Amino acid sequence: MILSQAHQALRDVSRAVAPADLAKPTPCADWTVVQVLQHAAGDQQAYAAFLGEGAMPSEDPFAPSGSPATAPADFVEEAVAAAERAWSKVDPEAAEVPVPMPPNTMSAKVGAGACALDAAVHAWDVAAAVGLPSPITPEMARELLPIARQVVIQPLRDYGAFGPVLDGAGDDVAELLRFLGRDPEWKAL
Repeated sequence: MILSQAHQALRDVSRAVAPADLAKPTPCADWTVVQVLQHAAGDQQAYAAFLGEGAMPSEDPFAPSGSPATAPADFVEEAVAAAERAWSKVDPEAAEVPVPMPPNTMSAKVGAGACALDAAVHAWDVAAAVGLPSPITPEMARELLPIARQVVIQPLRDYGAFGPVLDGAGDDVAELLRFLGRDPEWKAL
């Protein structure tokens, strides 16, 4: 359920982005809207590939070019659809499935949750950058936070995949975002 919600959030945000929005800054330092969407699509494609559905992304998701060959809604849709096909073939009770983040194997539940976390947080990044409402609901945040606490390990923070935990109070969405190193009040200048 959470994976479907997160995928829909990423789809909806990518469809709402106007061409004039693509170069806008995002909460992901040094990345524009189009780069965050490229990264998010690349991550979804990597999850799919690890699960045997298609190839790894041709571009490094951690060094997005900012010059995609197709419109963001198209490349996001393709990557999300591949991830959905891949996860649909996984036994939800599987104790171990391959995933593209350390330690490269997780239970199916945690792996799908990590995939959902990635889609949801990048949907939020883009929504914040273009002035859309948060696509992460409090219910989603409550389901994603325990997953985040399991999978967002220090080496990923050291690598720059997530920022340090930020202090502050707020609702469930704010708590999740702060845990992932994002300021829930972030606004583009």
